[in-house]
Amino acid sequence: MGDSPDLDLISDLPQSIIESILTRLPIVEAVRTSILSSKWRYRWATLTHLAFDEKCVTSTNDRILVENKLINFITRALFLHQGPIHKFQLCTSFLTSCPDIDQWILFLSRKDIKELVLELDENEWIRVPSCLFNCKKLTRLELSRCELDPPSTFKGFSFLKSLKLYQVYVASDAIESVIISCPLLESLSLSYIDSLTLNIRSPNLKYLCLEGEFKDICLENTPLLIAMSVAMYMTEDIAEHMEQSSSCNFIKFLGGAPHLERLIGRIYFTKYLTVGDDPGRLPIKYINLKIIELYQVSFEDMKEILVVLRLITNSPNLKELQISSSSNTPAAMEATDLDFWEKECPSHCIFGRLKVVKMTEMSGVPHEMEFIKFLLENSPVLEVMSIAPCSFVTEGRLNMLIELVRFRRASPRAEILFIQN
Repeated sequence: MGDSPDLDLISDLPQSIIESILTRLPIVEAVRTSILSSKWRYRWATLTHLAFDEKCVTSTNDRILVENKLINFITRALFLHQGPIHKFQLCTSFLTSCPDIDQWILFLSRKDIKELVLELDENEWIRVPSCLFNCKKLTRLELSRCELDPPSTFKGFSFLKSLKLYQVYVASDAIESVIISCPLLESLSLSYIDSLTLNIRSPNLKYLCLEGEFKDICLENTPLLIAMSVAMYMTEDIAEHMEQSSSCNFIKFLGGAPHLERLIGRIYFTKYLTVGDDPGRLPIKYINLKIIELYQVSFEDMKEILVVLRLITNSPNLKELQISSSSNTPAAMEATDLDFWEKECPSHCIFGRLKVVKMTEMSGVPHEMEFIKFLLENSPVLEVMSIAPCSFVTEGRLNMLIELVRFRRASPRAEILFIQN
């Protein structure tokens, strides 16, 4: 028995499966399915996930024409849409100071929007309309290149779990207010937001990413934080502020994250942690911290070395350690205070679970070598230590390698990899 030529298997699929198929198509292709038949005319109009970008319209060299076409396409798609919209994403460099965005967000605030992503042109920022703060069911909010100013009546996003702000102009008190008024917040990312003094109070926060010119950061109530990535950019203003500070940045920043599992400290992070009074013996053990990555550590700054030592010696379950150095000055080469290692390194310290160490941008300066020696002598289960010299170091590589192989190793299985390239 042959199949009937008029049988339309796709059109008779359950609506949930059809929506799943349409969701995987670019929105412009999903809209085009309306010409297939009368059954398909408005199938796309019930999609709960809508993602728009420049590919929605034909590209030309006329920027204004493309912008108008894109605005018309999005406006018409929203006008014809039926039912709730759970996710709206707009990624474009064509819309500048577009008043239609305000209308779209107002429309979405009445459509039970749960995820909102706006990535706009970097040349001209928009001011986020106040109606955004009426989107009470938001669980995810990502904004790029805009100005954020919550109204005084804003009571918070009760369901928000993920907040990502990139190049957003916002006052310190405003962002603090937003964070504290999102009781379910689990993931927070603030990038290229400058000159903030930030107190983070977020009892359910698990993932934190900070990148920018921060004057001061304090984690006051983040007991569930498990992963953190931080990059601090330095200006004269911030450097002067740091010099005048007496409170201990190490305690203010890492004292509020007792359950960290992974820590990534990028540019100026260890320098930032040196600011303020020396905490001495730390009042906290990072028993869950298994992975530490620290970049651009200055091994000519004894305070930075001390910060690194305090951090790793208070992480008894550390498994992977990666450190990038930035020590190739004459002062670092001629270090004379090598008795520091006998004074500051705990004699009973054992890294009982440390298996992998990666050292990059090494110059072979005395304090770098002493640090490597300290790790090798106190890591009984170490499997691999890889060392990559700085590209500027050419003549001293052989001496560095000779010194490395002479160091005593607590682990009989420890392998030293000297990476030339």
